[in-house]
Amino acid sequence: MILLWLEFILCSAVIVYCGVNLSRYGDVIAEKSGLGRAWIGLILMSGVTSLPELITGISSVAFAGAPDIAVGDVMGSCVFNLSLIALMDMLHGPDPIFSRAERSHILTAGFGAILMGIAVLSVVVAEGLPSFGHVAFTTPIIVGLYALSMRSVFLFQKRQAAPYIGEIAPDLQYGHITTKEASVKYALNALVIVGAATWLPFIGDRMAEVTGLGRSFVGSIMIAMTTSLPELVVSISALRIGAADMAIANLLGSNLFNMVILAIDDLAYSGGALFSSISQNHAVTGTIAIIMTGIVVVSLMYRLERKTVLRIGWDALALILAYLVNIALLYRMRAQG
Repeated sequence: MILLWLEFILCSAVIVYCGVNLSRYGDVIAEKSGLGRAWIGLILMSGVTSLPELITGISSVAFAGAPDIAVGDVMGSCVFNLSLIALMDMLHGPDPIFSRAERSHILTAGFGAILMGIAVLSVVVAEGLPSFGHVAFTTPIIVGLYALSMRSVFLFQKRQAAPYIGEIAPDLQYGHITTKEASVKYALNALVIVGAATWLPFIGDRMAEVTGLGRSFVGSIMIAMTTSLPELVVSISALRIGAADMAIANLLGSNLFNMVILAIDDLAYSGGALFSSISQNHAVTGTIAIIMTGIVVVSLMYRLERKTVLRIGWDALALILAYLVNIALLYRMRAQG
């Protein structure tokens, strides 16, 4: 058991370290390519920090034979990412984090809620879900809607004529790093994450058996927290340089990308229909994620002007409560998967 925990901690540490490096060198590439940090924050950063979820999911369904770990990781990461907004609120200072946030985050959050709703529906009606071979009917819909969401956000930003995320650092911040060096180090850190994330589901599967907590609980809570650590580190780093919009966009963008990962997991799973091979407990986590996304949308519209005496807004408190409710529900239902 001790050795198992040491493996888990080591794997987590590797993912965090390389995830931070990936984000940094991704930012260098953004600067050198001239793509701009506004677009990179939503596309490259969220995709980069979601790489552990992607590799863990593929490893779980293609090699470890643990589809519950894969789906639990995706759903749990969405909930964990949204709970990180509460942490961002506490670290943001005297004003609530959404008080000056761009309203265009609502578009990303809205698409995220739609995609998560489709995912939850796929879990609930798994047995009656139409399919193309072993691929669920909803999988291409998720991919198509993700592409539509990216195009919609791009056009919205262009129409507003203002950066969605804004500059997080002056030009030529990375003048001492060449494009070749950044690309090579980006690729090397990505390869290390691929190895660590491939190892992770095997650890999680053994932990589920040894602890008796069940694969859906371990995947949705423990594995999800580990693979979401890069999002945590990147978001805190963004806040430290005054880029709250960067932090919010990274987390909401990661949730969008997580739904694409779920579609990829469905394509990679050869053991039958993915949604018919998992516990319906994942629908609970997905529903909580939708509720939390709704809280974010309300907060972006209402724009709370001040925090409570605990230096945290009611919206952040609601996000924390929803996250704890999810843990409690999954723990009570652990015997079912």
